[in-house]
Amino acid sequence: MTSALIALPEPRASEIAADLERTGIEVVGIATPGEVPSALLTRADAIILPATRAALSGDLIAACDMAGVRIVTLGAAETRLLSRHGLPEALPDDSDAWQIADALSEDAPAPTASAPASQRRIIAVWGSHGSPGRSTVAIQLATELSRTAHQCALIDADTVAPSLALLLGLGDDAPGLAAACRRAEFGGLDAAELGRLASAVETASGGLNVFAGINRPSRWPEISADRMKTTLGVCRDWADVTVVDVAASFDSYEEVSDDLLGPRRHASTTAVLREADVIVAVTAADPLSISRFLRDHAELRNLVGPLPRIAVVANKVRPGPLGIDARGQIRRSLERFAGITDVTFLPFDQRAADAALLHGRTMADVTPRSALVTAVRRLAERLDPAPAPVLTRATADSSRGSSRAARWLRRGRAAPAA
Repeated sequence: MTSALIALPEPRASEIAADLERTGIEVVGIATPGEVPSALLTRADAIILPATRAALSGDLIAACDMAGVRIVTLGAAETRLLSRHGLPEALPDDSDAWQIADALSEDAPAPTASAPASQRRIIAVWGSHGSPGRSTVAIQLATELSRTAHQCALIDADTVAPSLALLLGLGDDAPGLAAACRRAEFGGLDAAELGRLASAVETASGGLNVFAGINRPSRWPEISADRMKTTLGVCRDWADVTVVDVAASFDSYEEVSDDLLGPRRHASTTAVLREADVIVAVTAADPLSISRFLRDHAELRNLVGPLPRIAVVANKVRPGPLGIDARGQIRRSLERFAGITDVTFLPFDQRAADAALLHGRTMADVTPRSALVTAVRRLAERLDPAPAPVLTRATADSSRGSSRAARWLRRGRAAPAA
């Protein structure tokens, strides 16, 4: 006899339970959507859920996979939501007991498994001072990665100017990262707690679990290095890919300060950069930003060492500040003064940026045909889990060379060969 667990709102749950019993289906219990007891789940062959994101959490999908429990959904749902978990099409909300019983007896495809632990990644998005577009790149990159990720998290760890919540139309008073860090300090942070603290954002490519940053920069002591490391460790087990937006400053020399036990202003940024598997280093495509980036990039490489991989991204590429051959000038300057031979270029698309700000959504949702969206999609495809050779080498005179690079860029001259 097939057994089923019903996790639907009342009184609909009791009505379906009574009707299923008449069709020969054993009902092992009734649970609240989003709060399914594991004891009941292990006794059932199938579970009946509403086709909503709140009910179809990553933890529940994983638990059903481990227990071999089939999932049957009711109600209208986005096709992407179900296909992302490998689930069949949802039954109509007004389906009778016989229709549900038929669905329970049919062979259903197994849900898509989450990525192996060895392929779960933390991607930090960093950039030098001057608003190179770190947050925009982080949002778009997470959106594209969510197309293939079973679970994708986006964290605002910028303790200087957090902005992800406002850019995505979320309230900046959500508990988010600060609450996760507090629970991490006392050992109370787990996958279920992360799912509760995250703000779900539906996108055209699936969904994001967004952890809003602090709503006032003065709250930076709440995001300490130890708390951040613990939070990232739990995120690595919970999500297939975690994209973290960090501030520009990491102050690698602040550890020599007199107060060795006191909190440090940019310790969380340093912790994220050291824990990341990939660092997306963003610079704006203009002489001043390139000069700043070269100085800071050398310090970044000294901080993190030969690993992790650093993927360099030139954002806002346009002919205005650099002339016709903007890409060629940027490429030659980065190679001459920092040994960077692999650069991803993102075009400047003011129309797409304005539309995203106006609607508080991702560019992929409001301007899916934007050249910037396409370029970030290619970047996401390149950031595969496979290790890559070090892409850069910091030269001894990089600080002085960055100023010379800026002068060459302004004059439109190509840097001489090394």
